[in-house]
Amino acid sequence: MTDPRTLVHDSADNLAEDVASRLLTVLTAMQAEGRVPQIALTGGSIADKIHAEVARQTPGSPVHWDRVDIWWGDERFVPRDDPQRNALQARHAMLDHIPVNPARVHEIPSSDDAESPDAAAVMYSDALRNSGADHFDVVMLGLGENGHVASLMPHFPQLHVTDRIAVGVTDSPKPPPDRVSLTFDTLNRTREVWFVVAGADKAEAVARALAPEGSVDDTPARGVHGRLRTHWFIDLDAASRL
Repeated sequence: MTDPRTLVHDSADNLAEDVASRLLTVLTAMQAEGRVPQIALTGGSIADKIHAEVARQTPGSPVHWDRVDIWWGDERFVPRDDPQRNALQARHAMLDHIPVNPARVHEIPSSDDAESPDAAAVMYSDALRNSGADHFDVVMLGLGENGHVASLMPHFPQLHVTDRIAVGVTDSPKPPPDRVSLTFDTLNRTREVWFVVAGADKAEAVARALAPEGSVDDTPARGVHGRLRTHWFIDLDAASRL
C-alpha cells in the first residue's frame, strides 16, 4: 500500500492534458524496457476529456499502441452499442483515433454477450486469467459522489468479496442499476492507481476518501491503492473541501 499523492489542477482541461501526457510517458518507458503495458480505463466526463487528449497527443508520442493491453475497471451491463457503456465512450474519444490492436482491447461483456452481470463477471475474469497478466501497470479510476469506485458501492456486499477477479452488481443507486466491476483484490494488483476527479459535486467524496480516518464501507475509494504509487489528479473544484 502506498500513501496517496494529490495533484491539484487549475481546471478539468489542464487535468486531462497532464494525465494524458503522463500516461504516454509511462507507456513509453515501459515499452523501452521491452514490456507490454497493461492499463485499465474508466468512464465519465473527465475520462472522456483524458481519452480525447491522449488521442490528440499520440501523433507526437513514441508509444506503440498496438503493443498495449487495454482493460476496464468496470462497465455498465447494457447493450454494447448503448452510449452509457464506458468502452463505447472510450472508443469514440480515443480508441478509434489511435492505432490499437483490436485483439488487445478487452471490453467487459455486455448484455448482448451474457445473460446477467454475474455471468459477464465470470467471462471477464476468465479473459483476465487467460491473458497471463498478473497485474495492471496503470488503473485509472473516477469517483462517485457517494464515494464509490469502479462499480463498488457503499455498503454493498461486493466490497467484501476476496475470492473473485470481477463481480456483478445489481441495484446500483447510480443508473444504470446493473454493472460489472473488478474487485478490490484485482484493482490493488496494480503498480500505479490514478484517481481522476473533477467538479465541485465530487469535493465531499474526495475529502472523505483522503481523510486520515474513515471506513471503506462508507467510502469505497479508500480501499484502492497502487503498489508503487497512488495519484489523485483533481481540479480546484474537486479539491475545495480538502
